[in-house]
Amino acid sequence: MSSKAALLLCFDVGEKRVGVAKAVRSPGIAFAISTLNNDATITDELALLIQIEHPDRLVVGRPRNQAGEATKQTKWVEQWVKKHLAPLNLPISWQDESLTSVAAEEHLKRSKKKYSKGDIDAAAAAVILQDFIEEYWHATAK
Repeated sequence: MSSKAALLLCFDVGEKRVGVAKAVRSPGIAFAISTLNNDATITDELALLIQIEHPDRLVVGRPRNQAGEATKQTKWVEQWVKKHLAPLNLPISWQDESLTSVAAEEHLKRSKKKYSKGDIDAAAAAVILQDFIEEYWHATAK
């Protein structure tokens, strides 16, 4: 992540959909870009996304329970990452995703526009990524 134009892609992984967000180091603001169907085409869609965006690092939301402990969903997402993201040979960072879907939906409600579950997933990925940026990325840029 030494380049000042470094790019992050973030994934909010669910069993049906994967929300995707991105950010560049400067200005370091995350924004939702899409939602992918988590089906038989996901590996090809991820490879295409990586080819188009050329990220320097991938960030993945890590599900936890309210006590911060791993759950069945945590293990499922970790296996998904091993299968679909690890083969892309990019650095992968984890970020807690606690309550990010709630925050994303609240943000979308305030916009007063119609939105879908896919929009919530993509917005949740942006919340996860913004949290990562604020906690880690800016600290490493100094």
